[in-house]
Amino acid sequence: MILSVEPDIEVVGEAADGAQALEQVRALRPDVVLMDVQMPVMDGIEATRRIVADDLARVLVLTTFDDDAYVDDALRAGASGFLLKNSDADRLVDAVRTVAAGHALLAPEVTRRVIERMVAGEASSAEPTTPLVEPVETRVSTGSTAGLTPREQEVLVLVGKGLSNAEIAGELFLGEATVKTHVSNVLAKLHLRDRVQAVVFYHRSVRPSA
Repeated sequence: MILSVEPDIEVVGEAADGAQALEQVRALRPDVVLMDVQMPVMDGIEATRRIVADDLARVLVLTTFDDDAYVDDALRAGASGFLLKNSDADRLVDAVRTVAAGHALLAPEVTRRVIERMVAGEASSAEPTTPLVEPVETRVSTGSTAGLTPREQEVLVLVGKGLSNAEIAGELFLGEATVKTHVSNVLAKLHLRDRVQAVVFYHRSVRPSA
């Protein structure tokens, strides 16, 4: 009901489980899939993995605070974004538009949990673990932000905190199209693949130590 009333969004199908979702995605070829995690027959992680592997659609995963392990798995499966199930209508609509435009999105609350797990994993030397995201290129370092303009540095900080383009636009009193340009420039200059890598880069290399 939330999405169908938006003039630029069309809900083309619904599915009760991951297997059914995969079938519908192959038949309907939507731009974005809103994916639950815990479902019968095939869970959302496996469905996401297959959808992304076949380049069928971008996937926005709905998660809860208790789904940390699923968030890790969904990142590896190639999900483009994560949204909390209790998000309000405006955030849901903005998330769908953001992912449809080719951008990655992490809800601020999910961002914090992902980073906490990433840092905890790096601190543990018990056994090697698979990283939550692919490592950024070695040429990216703490000094690399010197190539960013002051405005791009502000945008990087807000991306690192998990804000969407619309939220960044509100914070900096800019147009959303301008924010998208700044985000694209940040990713290009830092040789980062997407916003997920930008979040990780920010927390590893930019965020002031507590």
